[in-house]
Amino acid sequence: MVDVTAKKGTSRIAVAEGSIFMDKKTLEMILSMEMKKGPVFDVARIAAIMAAKKTGGLIPLCHQLNLTNIAVEFHVDKKNPSVRVKAEVGTMGPTGVEIEALTAVSIALLTIYDMCKAVDRGMVIDKIHLLYKAGGKSGEYRHIPHKAN
Repeated sequence: MVDVTAKKGTSRIAVAEGSIFMDKKTLEMILSMEMKKGPVFDVARIAAIMAAKKTGGLIPLCHQLNLTNIAVEFHVDKKNPSVRVKAEVGTMGPTGVEIEALTAVSIALLTIYDMCKAVDRGMVIDKIHLLYKAGGKSGEYRHIPHKAN
């Protein structure tokens, strides 16, 4: 693990997102609360929050952080049946929260998959990435999409 003892604690924030693509019927069942395992977005939100808090125990060289904020949003696209998950994580500390935000998104998406797999095993999780980060020595970062080759 990197020694951050001498680093000054600053306000840090990270925002990540990712998507899960599914059949139209699957999305309709999520929105109408027809999934047998319960309210998909509620469960996925709690899973994301728990995952962000446990990131230091999941990623071998990641620091345990005292998180001050975790917010999770779900954006539904009915035209292209999918759900985009966005997570914002904050802390006041010596190291950033990018991995915590990415972990929150990943686990939210996996939870959606788990809760819906009985009706749609063909779901695809895609495009998990860091959107934004601020704080610390390296300052601000904003994601710029890569051009297709």
